[in-house]
Amino acid sequence: MRKVKVGVVGTGMISGIYLKNMTETFDGSLEVKAVADLVPELARARAEQFGVPNACTVEELMADPDIEIVLNLTAPAVHAAVNLQALQAGKHVYTEKPFALTREDADEVLRTAEAKGLLVGCAPDTFLGGGLQTCRKLIDEGWIGTPYAASGTIVMGNAAGGMHPNFRNFLKLGGDPVMDMGPYYLTALVFLLGPVRRVSGTAQQLLDEMTILNPKSPSYGATVPVEAPTNVSAVLDFHGGATGTLLAAKESFGYLPRLEIFGTEGNMTLPDPNFFGGTIRIQFPNGETREVPLTHGFREDTRGIGVADMAHAIRGGRPHRASGQLARHVLDISLGIFESSNAGRHIELSSTVDRPAPLPLGLQYNRLD
Repeated sequence: MRKVKVGVVGTGMISGIYLKNMTETFDGSLEVKAVADLVPELARARAEQFGVPNACTVEELMADPDIEIVLNLTAPAVHAAVNLQALQAGKHVYTEKPFALTREDADEVLRTAEAKGLLVGCAPDTFLGGGLQTCRKLIDEGWIGTPYAASGTIVMGNAAGGMHPNFRNFLKLGGDPVMDMGPYYLTALVFLLGPVRRVSGTAQQLLDEMTILNPKSPSYGATVPVEAPTNVSAVLDFHGGATGTLLAAKESFGYLPRLEIFGTEGNMTLPDPNFFGGTIRIQFPNGETREVPLTHGFREDTRGIGVADMAHAIRGGRPHRASGQLARHVLDISLGIFESSNAGRHIELSSTVDRPAPLPLGLQYNRLD
């Protein structure tokens, strides 16, 4: 296929793995032409590191007529604004999660894209990895019978270490556990079980402010506000009849992920949806627990596969999988959890989405069609 030229806006920490995969793993379908950042030195460093020919301003990147996809890796608070800027410039856009911080912003992005005939995509794309693709195949083939329940848990450290250069973002809406880590679990569950019709939840935080305790942090000793819930539990009712639970917390320490789906003929333990590969185990009615080999590729860290899939969709005229509509539904679920906690009642969701198509078996090396 003819390569699709990409421009990257935002060259912080997450840009490294995207640029590595777009210039190596997916270089058959993508060509990174330019990178831009509000800090020019960061853009120049990434351009030199990955052999990108241009480090420029955001305005220059948007004005480049050769660039077809803008990859938006900026902070959550400006995701929607940068997405709209790219669409107004006539570019397809793929953004890091969360898709937006409000339904209104998300809908404006989707309306603009539709009016201009452009595609919008959004992370996470980990559901395109070999782990969750194999889970989808097993569920669709009936290995666990009819799925009736699911359970997801993600418990991880708070920002008191202060070592991440943008640690304050993790204490605000967008960096909270639901908006930051929840999309991996919610996207995986929608991919596997279909859309959610109703949510209920409770959202809490232990502290209104925290002190940075790590003496190695440049912010050691500083007291910073905690501006978003850090301990959230939710119940999800799926259109297909299954019920799921999600616990997402950033109150303490460590990293404890778990995702399970329970069916009438078996119970499946899934890989961590924050990653692409992993181990799948199924417990059968006779008590046997079997580890199931992965059937699909893309088992390493292939962040950027969603951008590559969008490129194939642009050239082939088919739907892309990590779509803005999928991300809009995940945002609706996330905001519904917060609204349920505030209102003390179930929240019926207005959005829905079709399950993204699974990847076919037997793909040639690093191709998606």
